[in-house]
Amino acid sequence: MGDDDYERLERLVKELGARGLLARVVRTQGGRQFVRVINPKATSLTENVTCRSATVSDMPDWWYCWSWGERMHTADDPAGAATKVARVLAAVGE
Repeated sequence: MGDDDYERLERLVKELGARGLLARVVRTQGGRQFVRVINPKATSLTENVTCRSATVSDMPDWWYCWSWGERMHTADDPAGAATKVARVLAAVGE
């Protein structure tokens, strides 16, 4: 993945932190990057978020994706993506 992916992932990390979640960019030995997210109030609640490009009408479009590969939210709006992740990882009663 290129530097743009890293920057998008770092923006997501910042937004997730603002919502009280622990998050950091992880790079695998193969070079792939993703954001590892943990709810510190319920550490069994975790998610790995990737950032991928998809070409539509010859215009690159970047998306945050869930760990299973489904598009979650446009990478142009890391705050919106962080809100979705926070909702999914919320512990009962939060």
